[in-house]
Amino acid sequence: IDDLAEVDYSLSSLPAVFQPFIDLDLKGTVFPAGNYTGSPYEVAPFSVTDQSDSMLFLAFSEYFFQTSSFAYYTAGAFNMTIAEEVITHLFSLFYFFFQTCSYFNISTEIFGSIIPEVAKHSVTPYPVMLKLMAIEIPVISLEQDSFTVEIQGSMEVLAVLPDSTTQSLFTMNVAANSSISLNIFDQKLVGSLCLNR
Repeated sequence: IDDLAEVDYSLSSLPAVFQPFIDLDLKGTVFPAGNYTGSPYEVAPFSVTDQSDSMLFLAFSEYFFQTSSFAYYTAGAFNMTIAEEVITHLFSLFYFFFQTCSYFNISTEIFGSIIPEVAKHSVTPYPVMLKLMAIEIPVISLEQDSFTVEIQGSMEVLAVLPDSTTQSLFTMNVAANSSISLNIFDQKLVGSLCLNR
């Protein structure tokens, strides 16, 4: 798939050939690149509705998404460091849309105005850096018209000191549950994301 994950899409049974169609059952197991150790998930059989009016019909099981989540979590894809420039840009965009303001710098001074403990330990304003990481394998569940993704994560905020070293300011745990639905609109696959909590 990419540098982080590979997929085993070998046939899980012989193709079923019928008069109007061919039915192919592929394994669909995703695993970390170069480390095929098997999956911690059980494969559950599932059935699909008759789609004889379609030229091509694809069905993906929850198992496919679970193994994908496991592979990318194991490879560290959900861990990232966001530098001050990116944070500033994102916060500026957010602030612009909701307050019609243009640009401001994110620093320890901003966090100090929200969290008094940061202001006590960081009198001089320093740029900040965020370290985001998933602390558990994200859980993906298929629903009727969408799927939900539940992520348990941790965010560490660090001050970037003048000598380029970092000092941890605070860490917080984050739990997010989102619904994602996919639709075909104007011949394009469009996704919509809804933050449930």
